[in-house]
Amino acid sequence: MRDEADALAAFEARLLPVLQASGESFEIVCINDGSRDDTCARLRAWQARDARVRAIDLTRNFGKEAALTCGIDHAHGQAVIPIDADLQDPPELIPEMLRLWRQGFEVVLAQRADRGSDSVLKRHSAALFYRLHNRLAQAPLPVNVGDFRLMDRRVVDALKQLPERQRFMKGLFAWVGFRQAIVPYTREPRLHGQSKFSGWRLWNLALDGITAFSTAPLRIWTYLGLCIALLAFVYGLFIVGSVLLAGRDTPGYASLITVVLFLGGIQLVGLGVLGEYLGRVLQEVKQRPVYLIRPHDDDAP
Repeated sequence: MRDEADALAAFEARLLPVLQASGESFEIVCINDGSRDDTCARLRAWQARDARVRAIDLTRNFGKEAALTCGIDHAHGQAVIPIDADLQDPPELIPEMLRLWRQGFEVVLAQRADRGSDSVLKRHSAALFYRLHNRLAQAPLPVNVGDFRLMDRRVVDALKQLPERQRFMKGLFAWVGFRQAIVPYTREPRLHGQSKFSGWRLWNLALDGITAFSTAPLRIWTYLGLCIALLAFVYGLFIVGSVLLAGRDTPGYASLITVVLFLGGIQLVGLGVLGEYLGRVLQEVKQRPVYLIRPHDDDAP
């Protein structure tokens, strides 16, 4: 969570009764992802008055994927449920998730049956992303499923074996597989604050998702290059034929410069695609940790 100080009281008030009524022992692992308000202080206060709460403070804002990874790494339970503090994902869905888990499902997905709380642009862009990603990637994403889900300990242990530094968690969740069930729900509007994901960050996240789980963009540019080369060859034959049959060359500086600029643009876009993949390789080769935790004096040794 980041800058969710205003939402924490409502989050605690709704989450604790649900977990206590489940009849299961539980822990609540809260990740402070570089908040600029007093989120960390409130998490520490919650931890002080409830031994079932653990507050982990990251040294800076590492992003949602890193914070989610940190939470999964530090969760000890036999079932792990990531949930945001903004209450758009209702904690009241947890008992149904636990019921399906007890029936033998290792992953229980919370699927957004109604995204009316999202803007029209966000709904359409999300639908486009799912269609595009699932056409290109080997492990398709369940449509309209976010990070809110239940995962068995075996699933969590499998995720912890994956060493990627630049992580797209929805893709990793889909990649590991396991037996899955779906629980539909209606996503609620945010009660406090605003989403931390701008259109630009969502666009970059979509690029990460596609490049992390598919090499199809590279293959597309190979085929595109072949098609352009074939068209250039056919056009060259046409020019030679015109000269031989009509006895004159074909003028056309404007058409020539248009073709040159078009091909230059195609090459630059192709280099950009290559750059995306090379950038991912660079991040992996550096082997930097996904996140860093700020130690506090009251942390257990």
